[in-house]
Amino acid sequence: MNKNDFLKQLNNENHYTISKCLLVCAKELGLDVNSLILLIYLLNKPNKMIYDYKKIIEDLRFSEKELLDSISLLKDKKILAILMEKNENGILEEKIDISLFYEIVFSKIIEEEKNDTNQKDLYDTFEKEFGRTLSPMEYEIINDWIEKKISNELILEALKEAVFNGVNNLRYIDKILFEWGKKGIKTPKDVLSKKRKQEEEKQEETYEYDWLNED
Repeated sequence: MNKNDFLKQLNNENHYTISKCLLVCAKELGLDVNSLILLIYLLNKPNKMIYDYKKIIEDLRFSEKELLDSISLLKDKKILAILMEKNENGILEEKIDISLFYEIVFSKIIEEEKNDTNQKDLYDTFEKEFGRTLSPMEYEIINDWIEKKISNELILEALKEAVFNGVNNLRYIDKILFEWGKKGIKTPKDVLSKKRKQEEEKQEETYEYDWLNED
């Protein structure tokens, strides 16, 4: 076969499309190469297609073990299911259902939209408290807290602490969050509990002071 014949044959073969949602979610889903290839293949087929493993092996050049391993991984990830359904003649057939994948993608989109809204609200709160627009550097600092999985509630509690102390500075808030992290403080409730404990310790020190024998 010469190059022109090869290119002509290549152009006439089936082309599989890859959806953006798959590219975005593939890494998060923890798919290996074979399971990703299989998922792309299935997404380009009608849902609940008949599970013809010989045809899939032929199309994807998989070994039987590679296909079974990929099917198993996709099932474990709750992306794919094998269903038994009767055809028009009443005969049971194995069919591949990948509708679960779309449920996963939809859930992730909703979660991302919620996170985007929460982040905007967080930025707006800081700008309202500071009485000015945040700088690009300040946005980066807040984003760093979010990436470290520090909750919005704890970030706002640190902001409240800073404002109470008369400091409108993200570096100061960053230090507060760092110190709280070292002490295992993860929620505003933890902050309140820590303050109460400190107040109790101060009161105990006062009560234990021997005023009669004071020099």
